[in-house]
Amino acid sequence: MNEIEKRKVVEHNDLITSVAKMDKTPLKIFELAVSCINTDNPPKDNIIYLSKTELFTFFDVSDNDKHSRFKQAIEKMQEQAFFNIRQENGKGTEFERIVPIPYIKWTDYNDKVTIQFQPQIMPYLIDLKKNFTQYALSDVMNLNSKYSIILYKWLSMQYNQYEHYLNKGSRRQEQLDEYCNPEIKVSEIRIMTDTANEYKKIGNFEKRVLKKPLEEINEHTHFNVIYEKIKKGRTIDSIQFHISKKAQPQELNGEYKEREQDPAYLQGKANKEVNQQALFAEAMQSLYTTSLLESSLLSPFDMQDITLMANLQQEVYPLYKQLEAIVGLKGVRKHLEYVANKKLDYSKPNLVKYLKTAVMCYLESGDTKQPEKNKTRYVKTKGKVTPVGSRTPDWYVPEYVNETTPEELKELERIKKELSNKNK
Repeated sequence: MNEIEKRKVVEHNDLITSVAKMDKTPLKIFELAVSCINTDNPPKDNIIYLSKTELFTFFDVSDNDKHSRFKQAIEKMQEQAFFNIRQENGKGTEFERIVPIPYIKWTDYNDKVTIQFQPQIMPYLIDLKKNFTQYALSDVMNLNSKYSIILYKWLSMQYNQYEHYLNKGSRRQEQLDEYCNPEIKVSEIRIMTDTANEYKKIGNFEKRVLKKPLEEINEHTHFNVIYEKIKKGRTIDSIQFHISKKAQPQELNGEYKEREQDPAYLQGKANKEVNQQALFAEAMQSLYTTSLLESSLLSPFDMQDITLMANLQQEVYPLYKQLEAIVGLKGVRKHLEYVANKKLDYSKPNLVKYLKTAVMCYLESGDTKQPEKNKTRYVKTKGKVTPVGSRTPDWYVPEYVNETTPEELKELERIKKELSNKNK
C-alpha cells in the first residue's frame, strides 16, 4: 500500500483530453500500469510487471472471488478499452484510435502479471518533454467512477500549469487565474467523458458527470473544486471550475516536499499578496469604482473581495482610462449604464471578464470617435422606435402623417353629408 501511495502517473495532455472508451475498472488498471513506467528508462518491448497482490490492494478487493473478478476486469479492458486522440498539427486535426494494452499474461500459480503496451501509445507516456501532466496514483485509487477519474486528470492538467508558471513567473496574473479557474464548453466535456449521446437532459448530465464526480474529487483527492454554469441565452454553454489545493502536502515517488516551507513558493506568494493589496488600494480610490457602484454593476459586498477589485484595477480600469480620454468621464458613465442594462444574471460571477469584453468592443467599434451631437438616440415605446435628437438616419421611416389640406377636408365632409342624406 505504501508503495502505491508514493507513485505518480505521468501522461501527455493529448491523452488526458482524448476520449476514453472504457469503464472505471479498465481505466484504473490502465492508470496503475502507467504508474509503473520509468520515463527516464522506458521498459524494453513496452512491457511492465504488476503483481496480483498489488492489483487487489489498489482495488481494495479482499473477498474469495477476487481472482475471478480480476480475470473479468482484464477481459473487459481488452474488449472495450481504447482512446480516441485528437491532435492539431498545423494543417488541421489528426485523429488516432489506440488500443493501449493488447497483451496481458498471468498464471494461477504465481503472483506476476505481465502487461505490454501498444507501441503507438508509448509516445504519450514516455515522450514528455512538454505538455504533460503528473498526478498522484493514490488520488485515482480512491475515485469510484469513470467521470471522476477523467475530470480529475483534466483538473490536474490545468492546476499543474498554474503551479508551474506561478513558480516560473513567466505568465501574467490574468493567465494564471485562467489556469486555476479554467472554463470548458459542455460539448467538450461530453466528448472527453464519452457522453455525447447520453444524459441528454442537462439536469441528468450535471448530476452524473459534474456533481457526483466533484464530490468524490473533493473528498478523496488533494483538490477542492467548485463550478459555475455559464449561459448563452437560456442554454448552458460552458462550465467554469474553480480549483484550490488542500493544505496538506502530497508525497509523490518518495519525494516529500512541503510547499509551505519552500522559499521560492513563499516569496512568490508574498509578492502576489503585496501586489494584490496595492491594486486593491488603488481600486478603492478610483472614480471608476464609484461609477460601477452608481450603475449597480458593483455592490458594496463585491468591494470586500480583494482579488476581484485588484483584477478590476489591473485589467479593466486602464481600458476605462483610454475610453475617458476619448469621451470623457461622462461618456464612461453612459457606457456603464448601457452595460448595466444589457447585463444578464450569469455574467455577474465573471464580472472582470464581462466588463473588459464590453469596453474593448466599444473601443474597437469606432462609435466613440463619432461626435455626440451627430449621434441619434432611439426611444422604444409600445413596440415603436422613435428617434430623439437632431440627426435622423436615412433608413428611418417615420409613422404615417395625415397631410390632407383644410380645403380637402371640407370637400370630404360635404361628400359624407351628401351620402348620409341619400341613405335616409
